[in-house]
Amino acid sequence: MTDFYDDLETRSSDQREAALFAALPAHLAHAKASAPHFTRILDGVDPTSIRDRAALATLPVTRKADLIALQQAEPPFGGLAAVEIGRLARVFASPGPIHDPEPHGKDPWRSARALYASGFRAGDLAHNCFAYHLTPAGSMFETGAHAIGCAVIPAGTGNTETQAQVIAHLKPRGYIGTPDFLKIVLEKADALGLDGSSIRIGNVSGGPYLPDARAFYESRGIAVYQSYGTADLGIVAYETQARAGLVVDEGAIIEIVRPGTGNPVPEGEVGEVVVTIFNPAYPLIRFATGDLSAVLPGTSPCGRTNMRLKGWMGRADQTTKVKGMFVHPAQIAEVLRRHPAVAKARLVVGRQDASDTMTLRCEATESGETLAAAIRDSLTAVTKLKGAVEFVAPGALPNDGKVIDDTRG
Repeated sequence: MTDFYDDLETRSSDQREAALFAALPAHLAHAKASAPHFTRILDGVDPTSIRDRAALATLPVTRKADLIALQQAEPPFGGLAAVEIGRLARVFASPGPIHDPEPHGKDPWRSARALYASGFRAGDLAHNCFAYHLTPAGSMFETGAHAIGCAVIPAGTGNTETQAQVIAHLKPRGYIGTPDFLKIVLEKADALGLDGSSIRIGNVSGGPYLPDARAFYESRGIAVYQSYGTADLGIVAYETQARAGLVVDEGAIIEIVRPGTGNPVPEGEVGEVVVTIFNPAYPLIRFATGDLSAVLPGTSPCGRTNMRLKGWMGRADQTTKVKGMFVHPAQIAEVLRRHPAVAKARLVVGRQDASDTMTLRCEATESGETLAAAIRDSLTAVTKLKGAVEFVAPGALPNDGKVIDDTRG
């Protein structure tokens, strides 16, 4: 697998940035004019001024965690869609419920590039074990497989005996589905004495791709790669033959921000994945996924030149309850905003003498009781709870994206 889906994958970083940010102003103008949610939150924004990452970072984020409330207040899509519902190809209902629109067009979820990197080629038969009922994953990958030129078995989930029989009879070359389900199906085929050896490649998503599953597929000579995406955005990044992080899709702008804020973190620091996509029907701009990741330095050994992510590293929404009160990462960000001397902080929630405790550990350019007292006052004002302040050396806090660390078990 030494070729690429198209020339976009090997262009220089400067060329990619120039192309993305040349297209962004018109996309922002379209979203602002056509999607009520973006009309509201981009009020006063001149789209023609958003031409680089620094300018993009000034725009408000829209959080996936808020979609349920947004859609309940303004059905069906919370004002985020830029077309009428009848002009869509499909409408899904993900758990929540959250309704996800699929526009017409070739590869609307941008999965073809990820499938191609996994080895899928025109003329292959793909066994698609993602759900087709209400949720978008089945269609998300089927449309990408069709864009490549693959035929697809719409297998869906469950029915492992039938799945094994279909594979033995139709002999698909590729598997698409969750990381562990192929293992279950192949073990069922073994138990039934059926031949599942036609499967040679796979693309998996929707859950952690754990080492035991990787080892199982490698032992059977099956090259299985993972993709990262969401039901709202489609595919955001994907693994390649190099197995060196996840290469960002060419149709997305990725930012890594400090949880609870929209502020980008330095390269390599763990933060929340924020995505902007160029979907004219559902123009998600600075969409905060709630997932943690970090940017890997350099480019992939596979030859693709886009940014790489380390992969899924946990959840950014670390909201916890202390003494009956919810404490949110955004509140810790507000405390830091009031004290520029604090570069980074982590609220450690513990338990002592049957009572909840809070300690804000701060990486700061200065210290002392005067600053500590001021930070304590801000912490109380913002959270309505009292807590201690502890200064640590710059770089002492772990690089894991945690803003709130609940140690109470």
